[in-house]
Amino acid sequence: MHKTVSLIAAALLLGVAMPALAQDGQPKSIPFAGGKLTITETPEQDKILAFDGKELARNYVVLYDRTVELQGTRAALFAVGDGGNACGTSTVIVWKPEDQTLKSVTVGADCGAPPAAATDDALYFVPYLRPGETADVQSWTPDEGLKLAGELSYAPQPDTHWDDLEGGKLGHPYDLFANADFYAAAQKLLDGKLEDVALALAVAAEPERTRSGIIYGSGCIPHSCGEGNGFFAVDPKAEAVWFAQQTDASTPDAWPALDSWPAEIRDIMTRTFAQ
Repeated sequence: MHKTVSLIAAALLLGVAMPALAQDGQPKSIPFAGGKLTITETPEQDKILAFDGKELARNYVVLYDRTVELQGTRAALFAVGDGGNACGTSTVIVWKPEDQTLKSVTVGADCGAPPAAATDDALYFVPYLRPGETADVQSWTPDEGLKLAGELSYAPQPDTHWDDLEGGKLGHPYDLFANADFYAAAQKLLDGKLEDVALALAVAAEPERTRSGIIYGSGCIPHSCGEGNGFFAVDPKAEAVWFAQQTDASTPDAWPALDSWPAEIRDIMTRTFAQ
């Protein structure tokens, strides 16, 4: 990824009070602002974040992150979300302005937000980017609340080429997009569909290789596996790439057109989507 804004390096500041720990290592009670922040579980397995008994947030995942001090104000940070494949949590910020009641705010929607980076003055939320994405960088302070700090755009690693893929370790399809030659070919082939196809490969296993050296794999959309699954193949020696995505129709969308695909790759894709 390439940052289009300059951000201050984060220094994580731990809270002064040591929280009581639950059996799983998570705190069950955190002293804060003259009271206690607690995380309790309901019979339905929801977790409830509360301050002195007043509910602040509820979801399947509620985890204490840390407590930081910003401009003299302490803020407790919690990760809260639905859970599930390839989807992060949102951040709930809890603070108490001087001579005011306790306040809280949630940062992040859909698949949440990355953990906050903290300086002495502010929290920064620097998004995780999928290939093709551009997203806002946000900052938060006790006085000004949540503000736009800049914009971040995905970019591959510079000076990476087709031959780097031939023997390199690939743990996920996104490792391919980090290659500059592959990324340029994917951009040209997919045009405005790059971000959508990359999303369809978000939940994925390690790519595989054929005996002929073709790299291929498949994936799915977080929380929607089985709907719009994606497929890719790349031949580094031929400098060629292929993508497909399932649709409601009997044949998937394909880039380039499916009738131009080599038989070997078309057969792998067909078997993959039939599983």
